[in-house]
Amino acid sequence: MSPTVLSPTAAAIEADLRRQLQPESIDLRDDSHLHAGHAGAREGGHYSVRIVAGCFAGRNRVARHRLVYDALGPLADRGIHALAIEALAPGEG
Repeated sequence: MSPTVLSPTAAAIEADLRRQLQPESIDLRDDSHLHAGHAGAREGGHYSVRIVAGCFAGRNRVARHRLVYDALGPLADRGIHALAIEALAPGEG
């Protein structure tokens, strides 16, 4: 879990990922402040996530990213403008 206080959207992202993917670890960062003034910033925040979960084992990068977006459900379409994903299986990286 991130050491800083999470925004409501970031907290919802983390909660959804924990519930759906049951990760060994997750580090979510809200990078929205780095994109202030960017046209897309009005549509939602910018986030980075590093997530380690057993469900990623044996899957390629695209399949791992699909699992993350599927876990976020409707939240991916509202409140998130950009999401940088580092999805690893246990023992990787």
